[in-house]
Amino acid sequence: MQKVSVIGASGYTGVELLRLLAGHPRAEVISVTSRQFEGMSIGQVFPSLKGYYDLKCETVDIKTIAAQADLVFTALPHKSAMEIIPEFLSEGCKVIDLSADYRLQDQHVYEAWYQAHTSPELLAEAVYGLPEINRAQIKNARLVANPGCYPTSVALGLAPLLLGKLIDHTSLIIDSKSGTTGAGRGLKEGSLFCEVNEGFKAYGLASHRHTPEIEQTLSQLAGEAVTVTFTPHLLPVDRGILSTIYASQTQGKSTAELIELFQGHYAAEPFVRVLPEGQLPNISYVRGTNLCDIGLVADERTGRVIVVSVIDNLCKGAAGQAVQNFNLISGFDERTGLSAAPLFP
Repeated sequence: MQKVSVIGASGYTGVELLRLLAGHPRAEVISVTSRQFEGMSIGQVFPSLKGYYDLKCETVDIKTIAAQADLVFTALPHKSAMEIIPEFLSEGCKVIDLSADYRLQDQHVYEAWYQAHTSPELLAEAVYGLPEINRAQIKNARLVANPGCYPTSVALGLAPLLLGKLIDHTSLIIDSKSGTTGAGRGLKEGSLFCEVNEGFKAYGLASHRHTPEIEQTLSQLAGEAVTVTFTPHLLPVDRGILSTIYASQTQGKSTAELIELFQGHYAAEPFVRVLPEGQLPNISYVRGTNLCDIGLVADERTGRVIVVSVIDNLCKGAAGQAVQNFNLISGFDERTGLSAAPLFP
């Protein structure tokens, strides 16, 4: 049994972590923190968790938490996370960080898209927590940088093509759509029901902060620098990400050949489902799970391949992937606590 603490438990990612950990047979949540709801039981903050935990929200006391926990999940905004993570590491805790603070390996790139980094010495140590790519490194990590939701959907959708040198990576166009939970739980006018319902809009054109993370991961897969055109959109749904990815082929493979390639590449992956020819993914079919569904079509007329990748942004895009990484670090079967079937309808 591993004792864990959730730092920043009052956001959507925090409650999703607690939901998943409540059903994990080898994890015991010993503390949760929230400055906003200090002193309140987590069941008061999230009535959905009533009866699952007998814990009150605390402020962050690093030494007290570290004395009890084997590992901490930091579900905090960027900047807030790196203010406390070095101390948790120095106290002997392993950390899975769900912010963006340790995802980018280049300090200058991070600072160009976010703000000054206060612990750049940890960037080289942090392991990018995408198990389908970095499983071996994650198992031995002290600090895991849990990937962003958009980058997860994109990397899984493109990995077999980039590794096989089957596409011209200078041609990549990524068109992604996310549910509103991706914007967080804080009050924002653009996330209000009346602003989102019956609407559909693009945002962050040529400026979304997941862009350098996407390019970093794809560059590692390609073995050379990759630049992408990435356009995110806001869907009027709670959960889910659908990424449609366009790339020019280099070898003119058919749909059947590409699907066979993807099926072989992901054959041993417990959370990636490659759909048969003629079927395309739907966010409804991965809801509440750590699954990624992938479908694709080779467009013979244009010479492009079109890949569609879907995940639940709160699960495979955040908390579920964090639990998968926790399982790997702890030596558990990585499916532990993540085997529930999708919620449908």
